[in-house]
Amino acid sequence: MKQVVEHQSDVLVIGSGAAGLTLALHLAEKSQVILLSKGPLSEGSTYYAQGGIASVFDEDDTIESHVADTLVAGAGLCDESVVTFTAKNAKSSMEWLIKCGVAFDKEESFEGDASQAPYHLTREGGHSHRRILHAADATGKEVQVTLQDRAKAHPNIRVLERYNAIDLITSRKLNLSGNRVLGAYIWNRDEEHVETVKARFVALATGGSSKVYQYTSNPDIASGDGIAMAWRSGCRVANMEFNQFHPTCLYHADARNFLLTEALRGEGAFLRRPDGSRFMPDFDERAELAPRDIVARAIDYEMKRLGSDCVYLDISHKPADFVIKHFPTIHKRCLEFGIDITTDPIPVVPAAHYTCGGVMTDIHGQTDLNGLYAIGEVAYTGLHGANRLASNSLLECLVFARAAGEDIESQLHKIPMPGHIPAWDESQVSNSDEEVVIAHNWHELRLFMWDYVGIVRSDKRLERALRRCAMLQQEIQEYYSNFRVSNNLLELRNLVQVAELIIRCAMERKESRGLHYNIDHPQQMDKPTPTILQPD
Repeated sequence: MKQVVEHQSDVLVIGSGAAGLTLALHLAEKSQVILLSKGPLSEGSTYYAQGGIASVFDEDDTIESHVADTLVAGAGLCDESVVTFTAKNAKSSMEWLIKCGVAFDKEESFEGDASQAPYHLTREGGHSHRRILHAADATGKEVQVTLQDRAKAHPNIRVLERYNAIDLITSRKLNLSGNRVLGAYIWNRDEEHVETVKARFVALATGGSSKVYQYTSNPDIASGDGIAMAWRSGCRVANMEFNQFHPTCLYHADARNFLLTEALRGEGAFLRRPDGSRFMPDFDERAELAPRDIVARAIDYEMKRLGSDCVYLDISHKPADFVIKHFPTIHKRCLEFGIDITTDPIPVVPAAHYTCGGVMTDIHGQTDLNGLYAIGEVAYTGLHGANRLASNSLLECLVFARAAGEDIESQLHKIPMPGHIPAWDESQVSNSDEEVVIAHNWHELRLFMWDYVGIVRSDKRLERALRRCAMLQQEIQEYYSNFRVSNNLLELRNLVQVAELIIRCAMERKESRGLHYNIDHPQQMDKPTPTILQPD
């Protein structure tokens, strides 16, 4: 008989990217924190983020301008109070990162003490000013490594790597009074058994769900775990129809998930057809600097119109030294595939990139379930609306992690540690002898989501997708009920739930706005509202 393992902590943080690490570090000064990482600590979307973080540092820029740009990109669905809150707290969040040791690039032309040089700010699509702080083209890696090193060294943070969160434990599920989160069941991937964590507070920092699509820029861990767990625990979700497709991912048979930062276009790269002609000026007066939804749809349109497998991103007209200095990671990676970006155009395609909707929270990250917080891409705060402005994603992680930390800290002394929690029951399940079922369902799900619920949608495609989703849910639930859990099974169970939420939200929005484009409803409503789904 396997030993029952139970962990205990003041706060359980599920997810180890920018949001989870920031929250853990803020809380660890006054509380004990368990930080759960599904893979190695660094394996998340933060590590692969290239572009940077938006914040007003230039004296010619203003918070009001940052707010205005975010509202325009969000296409009428942003919560202006949340946008203002985020923009106002951006600079202090960046200063905290700098204090932690994050080394953003500075202006090389500055004469005098290098430590006093201003930061080099770049510009990306949708921004009216240069306001993107960055570390060359590997900003996320710099942030991730800096914060995780601090977390691993902190005596009050216990890191559990290679653990999947299975489900949240709530008082309602245990037939206790009230409805509060009490912890979570977690799966130890190395020991292959289920353990229990009980905690006063739980924070979801699990990232998005772009792995629900066949082509994505995200790492494999982006399977919507937090959204699915929160939904199963009674939390509302909102705006799941708005999944951002990054316009430019490397198109190459041997390349997986390699994104080409928007900063390339910010520094003058052009999008070209296979014949070398530019096409973005035909679609928008901002050309290559239009918001991502417009650029992604333009590329999708040109590829379908021409029957082309890809289009091309070209920065070869810029000096080679400039290109290599600003984009060393991309230059090196593309050379591995025989593409010299200083002389050659880069083949690109759109790919699922960012989940703008998620678990509904207030300004402090608190969800509908007492004691449960959601921060970062897993959450719906109202910041992004119908389309996320470039480089507001890591910013959201930092700002709302700090806000959640302050809120949790103010309540810690009021909330007792949960009492007895029953161990996970595996007595009625067996080991699977049909792993092919998971593999088949996995591929089917991601393919029909790409074909029917992708960049361009229709009512008929959405109806087909929902029918197929319902069939898969039934098969997967039957499988989950009869066999022991595994990483692939847990992720597939969560992805099919998230797929249903995306489809249902898309079916409810009878218009085309931002990232949601339905050929049967090309117009926009006069007074749009968020799409909110409530569990039964």
